Amino acid sequence: MLLAPAVQAAPPQPLGCLIEPFSVSDLGSPVVGVIEQVHVERGDRVRAGQPLATLRADVERMSVGVAEGRAQGVGELKAAEANAELARQKLARAVDLARQEFISAQALEQARAEASVAENRLIQAREQRDIYAREHALARAQLGLRTIRSPSDGVVADRYLSVGERVEEKAMFRIAVVDPLRVEVVMPASLYPAVRKGTPMRIAPDFPGAQPRIATVSLVDKVIEGASNTFRVRLSLPNPGNQLPAGLRCKAELPGSEAPATPRPVSRSDAPPQLQPQLTPSLRATPRL
Repeated sequence: MLLAPAVQAAPPQPLGCLIEPFSVSDLGSPVVGVIEQVHVERGDRVRAGQPLATLRADVERMSVGVAEGRAQGVGELKAAEANAELARQKLARAVDLARQEFISAQALEQARAEASVAENRLIQAREQRDIYAREHALARAQLGLRTIRSPSDGVVADRYLSVGERVEEKAMFRIAVVDPLRVEVVMPASLYPAVRKGTPMRIAPDFPGAQPRIATVSLVDKVIEGASNTFRVRLSLPNPGNQLPAGLRCKAELPGSEAPATPRPVSRSDAPPQLQPQLTPSLRATPRL
């Protein structure tokens, strides 16, 4: 059987996909309070750590001031250091006098006891100063809880509360991370061997003016759905400058996934005619006489 030249098979149809935010967070407040200020609106871009809203914090600010004053106070510590130094000097003189037998052993023991008490008071003063410093840090942390901050770079997808409303368990903001974006694709099981983590895929967003771009596979389901004979794939799509909005439909395809060419069998009727050798007249056989 003869084989005709290779015939290119029709390229596979692009797969439908959906572009979603990489992550979505509903932000609440760790403490109960009343909203004093709202710093962002729906659609605003935000950075990680950026303040979104502030709760009333008059009491917390006063607590920070009191704790700061205690932490910065050095009077007790200076007094304890002076008493300890004086007690050490008295003890040194008492030891010298005791060697010369100018004071009794009881007086020497009393000097040693006074020096020990002074040293312990100095230790207590230093420990108390450390406690004041930790109380100051605690007061500042409690004040910081009154400011609601963005957990990541993204956009404000929604704002649920306004100034003056009481915050308890309800969410205040919804933050969507849109760089990178997440692409969800349902693929036929026949493509499972060709897809793995890190595989690039061509994504064509259904959006005016949007050019096709390359996304990278970040997750491949390990279970194939028997009813549909498909599996799900998740891709990470870079979105610098938030050029693409989330929620778009798209088309996805594997680069270079065209079907290979296959030879086509042909019948003898389709084959070109074979040439028969022709003898020249001088070479033709002549009958013998």
